[in-house]
Amino acid sequence: MLGLQSKPQRHPKQATDQAADRKAALAFEKEQERRERERAKEEAARQKERERRQRAVDEAHSSLDAARRKHEKNAADIQTQIEVLEEMSQAEDAHWEKERERLEAALRRARG
Repeated sequence: MLGLQSKPQRHPKQATDQAADRKAALAFEKEQERRERERAKEEAARQKERERRQRAVDEAHSSLDAARRKHEKNAADIQTQIEVLEEMSQAEDAHWEKERERLEAALRRARG
């Protein structure tokens, strides 16, 4: 019967290998999850920065629009004032012409 001995069983080594494989698979999965969380965190930070920049752009654009509207109103007010002053100047010139003609006529009569 010595020649009929069965082969040594490899079950204990297989069990150890399976346990090590499970442990390695778990560690790999855990590392993948950690990397995914890190990627998600980085993407969230990038998204937050994009949103911050967009708010800054929107605010700057709004400020520019408000300043443009203010400038246009001020320029229109100044143009209105120029037109009023131009009318006043023309009226004054017309008044002066009549006054000058009247006074020159009076001067000619006085010399005359």
